[in-house]
Amino acid sequence: METGIDTKAKEKKPTPKDKETVIEIRHLKKSFGSNEVLKDINLDLYKGENVVVLGKSGEGKSVTIKCIVRLLEKDGGEIKVFGEEVGTMTDAELKALRIRIGFLFQSAALYDSMTVRDNLEFPLRKVLKLTDEAEINKRVEDVLESVGLPDAADKLPSDLSGGMRKRIGLARTLIVNPEIMLYDEPTTGLDTITSEEISELIVKLQKKYQTSSIIITHDLSCAKITSDRIVIMNDGAYIAEGTFDELRESKDENVRGFFKQP
Repeated sequence: METGIDTKAKEKKPTPKDKETVIEIRHLKKSFGSNEVLKDINLDLYKGENVVVLGKSGEGKSVTIKCIVRLLEKDGGEIKVFGEEVGTMTDAELKALRIRIGFLFQSAALYDSMTVRDNLEFPLRKVLKLTDEAEINKRVEDVLESVGLPDAADKLPSDLSGGMRKRIGLARTLIVNPEIMLYDEPTTGLDTITSEEISELIVKLQKKYQTSSIIITHDLSCAKITSDRIVIMNDGAYIAEGTFDELRESKDENVRGFFKQP
């Protein structure tokens, strides 16, 4: 992985050459007016792994994943997904790509006026254009079972707790069988116990659906539970990478500072 990051973790564990790269980011830049948020972002995501991007609140961690699906347009650099440059895709190509990528927003982004079942059926009918009611019902039942809420189909989002809404948001994202998952602060606003439950669910679903995921967070517990690999963001760039334990033992104070308990 050519990131320009010089860490012992990287030296000890070079990336196996046989790993398939599903996302490749090189020298990504993004500014908002005079505010240079992403200065030089380099990242590879390999098939079947969870990469956590760990950083302080307000650092712009979420900007990268929004650029990946072109919710935001990059100012410079390259983003390749499944080997194709995202920035040059036509509208039709981008639409097809987005079906293969699940994006879990911080708010879960459920339709308040729809029941859980309607929320889950919506992408099946509108995105995948499914019409077979038996298949639709089975997908809804299966994904609700996967997130541990088999009896929630007829509830409204207003009837659900924050943790339950996160689970349903995750279910709606997974129901179209994406190959890549992008999580934007999946534990924000949740209590400690519920945050751990959501983090453990992310790992369970990664194994079940064989997804490759980027998880944006400032939650140290979430990072520890979900990550195969962590990159640390500071001042618009990634300053280190490795496993949770490797980074926690780093001699670089800029890295170790992220692992100090309040």
